[in-house]
Amino acid sequence: MSVKRVARVGGLGTIAVLAAMSMLVGCGSGEDEGEGSAAAPRQPSPTPTPTPTLTAKPTPTPKPTTPPTNVELPPLHAGFDYQIGGAYPPPSGVRIVSRDRSESPAPGLYNICYVNAFQVQPGEEEQWPADLLLRDAQGEVVVDGDWDEALLDIGTPAKRKRVAARVNQWIDGCADKGFDAVEPDNYDSYTRSQNLLTADDATAFITLLSAHAHARDLAIAQKNTVELAGLRARTGLDFAVAEECGEYDECGAYAKAFDDRVVVIEYTDSGLRKARSGFGDRLSIVRRDVMVSTPGDEDYVRRTR
Repeated sequence: MSVKRVARVGGLGTIAVLAAMSMLVGCGSGEDEGEGSAAAPRQPSPTPTPTPTLTAKPTPTPKPTTPPTNVELPPLHAGFDYQIGGAYPPPSGVRIVSRDRSESPAPGLYNICYVNAFQVQPGEEEQWPADLLLRDAQGEVVVDGDWDEALLDIGTPAKRKRVAARVNQWIDGCADKGFDAVEPDNYDSYTRSQNLLTADDATAFITLLSAHAHARDLAIAQKNTVELAGLRARTGLDFAVAEECGEYDECGAYAKAFDDRVVVIEYTDSGLRKARSGFGDRLSIVRRDVMVSTPGDEDYVRRTR
């Protein structure tokens, strides 16, 4: 069963991430490079020719991206329920539901399809080619210890395309079932990769998934990873699914990046109070139990106030 992640990793900070990504771009990383491609020999720099001083024009502010016209976005400030731990009849007033890809959408509602896109569900490692599991210098698979999930290797353009081909089959399944959107989880797995993956790898991979989701008439969510929310124009992401943004004072960053089109899951009463106090009239907010259990389970919690 797919289970969300709630363990938090200290954020790198937007400035640090963007600086790191600039360094990567400057090094010539590109999607058209093959796996294991060697760098071209460095050539001596020619003697520079003096050029006249020009007055720099101001850099235009990027315009907010808009999804394709065939993609429906989730309603703003709507009742929301997070059901990725198991489907059940949505409570009264709910208009948006997120469920695991193995489930069916809730009739008459806006349905988000959860997909574990950057990591492997426990026990499913053998379903992946061995070279697509991220490995350290000793050849050991890198594992997210909080959830016992192996990380997928998206560190080269060729591997990103191979992983995306498999994940896109799941996205196809979401579309075929009638979901309206997809929620690819563990966008932030690069922060748990022992520095083997980068933010640039993550954004390049999610961009592949965005293009495929839009081709199947699905909206696509940014899951957590507030440090990369400002890259929406590059990634093509349409809205955000934010866990504990109230608890960690991140709701404002998501709201700004996605024009208030944000669904929020809090796992503590204090987080719910903080999210509601700042954004209760703008975002779609729900309080759930950590294991997102179903009604009847002794741990089940669902509150909106």
